[in-house]
Amino acid sequence: MPDLPDLGEQTVVITGASRGIGAASARIFAERGASVALLARSGGEIARIASEIGPRALAIPCDVAEWGQCAAAVAQAVETFGRVDVLVNNAGIIEPIGPLADSDPAGWGRVIDVNLKGAYHMARAVLGQMHAQGGGTILNIGSGAAHHPLEGWAHYCASKAGLHMLTRCLHLEESGRGIRVMSLSPGTVATEMQREIRASGINPVAALDWSAHIPPEWVAEALAWMCGADADEFLGQEISLREEAIRRRVGAGA
Repeated sequence: MPDLPDLGEQTVVITGASRGIGAASARIFAERGASVALLARSGGEIARIASEIGPRALAIPCDVAEWGQCAAAVAQAVETFGRVDVLVNNAGIIEPIGPLADSDPAGWGRVIDVNLKGAYHMARAVLGQMHAQGGGTILNIGSGAAHHPLEGWAHYCASKAGLHMLTRCLHLEESGRGIRVMSLSPGTVATEMQREIRASGINPVAALDWSAHIPPEWVAEALAWMCGADADEFLGQEISLREEAIRRRVGAGA
């Protein structure tokens, strides 16, 4: 059986919480006793999910590409729950997929703004609170695209490569202050992003059968496990959920 942490009395802030991995994570963290702040641009959807979870869930509309909105969202979470113990940097986009030579500069830049700068904004926003309370955990959603180039994904690969190095830098700077930083590379997950990838028809990932993708709940279970001491050997590193040994260890799909 996996060594699961007790998340009672903890507060978890989750970006990109309106669907997929983010929504699944909000539900699983709440099931394990945590208070959860759901952040996304789609305020109506996160409000619906928060109402389903109950009074220990808070919906906060937020565009992570905007620093001011991130700072305000964290302040609201702290005002409501008193602390922030875990940040899950999940918000991410991949459109517009296509060759760099034909890319739209604004769309290309938006991917960097959300996937990389958004994670920076949120980490920057929670660090002050985590310093004050003596620690916390920052979990970034990584990708194999950080390490392997893929046709049509220059923007996404670059953003995830940057996020990988951001994870390592944060660990270097903050591990001495009780802040745990890690990345999770989940592999391909059955989310709306995979539908967008399939529709593009570009590179081998678009050709994968839907059955090849893992459910977002497996990723959420891994993120919850990463909040406990059993994951401390991976601090500052990227954990791959493609590895069967890791799946068994976190109880993904159990």
